Amino acid sequence: MGPVGRRAGGDRRLSYSVRPARPDDAALLPDVERSAGEAFRTIPDLAWIADDQVGEPEFHEPLIVAGTVWVAVDGQDRPVGFLTAEVEGEALHIWELAVAHEAQKHGLGRQLMEAAETEARARGLAAQTLTTFSDVAWNAPFYQRLGFEVLAPGTDARLDELNRLEAERGLPRRCAMRKQL
Repeated sequence: MGPVGRRAGGDRRLSYSVRPARPDDAALLPDVERSAGEAFRTIPDLAWIADDQVGEPEFHEPLIVAGTVWVAVDGQDRPVGFLTAEVEGEALHIWELAVAHEAQKHGLGRQLMEAAETEARARGLAAQTLTTFSDVAWNAPFYQRLGFEVLAPGTDARLDELNRLEAERGLPRRCAMRKQL
């Protein structure tokens, strides 16, 4: 997982890289998720997500130990993005992909997804799965560009149940997606 560099105004150069998360990163991930949520303020019926609860360090910690969390870090090795996943049967299920508002549009989401896919393949898993908004540009359309397919309801009982729970929580227009490896 090599460095990614992008210009950020003038001649200043921003440098990012992706690496496996370390236990001490867990405490920093909620702030990254809050910042990433700011993008939802541009969608009137989803703007509330920017103020919603985020995953606490206790959620990420066991997954970091399991080797299924990656962080995008800046030049000072501070997380500006992360992907948290978990092995579920024969799939690596992606629970959260978040990139801090100021670090978006630098390809970090794609790089985090590539890191997760590399690990899933190394573990001999058959697929990657996730649930997401079907009509938010940086959700289902983004994942489709990475090779994920929207699953019809009834295709995967585990993902159907996740979508049901998300709907109960007030998340509309969700879909389940899978990428075969």
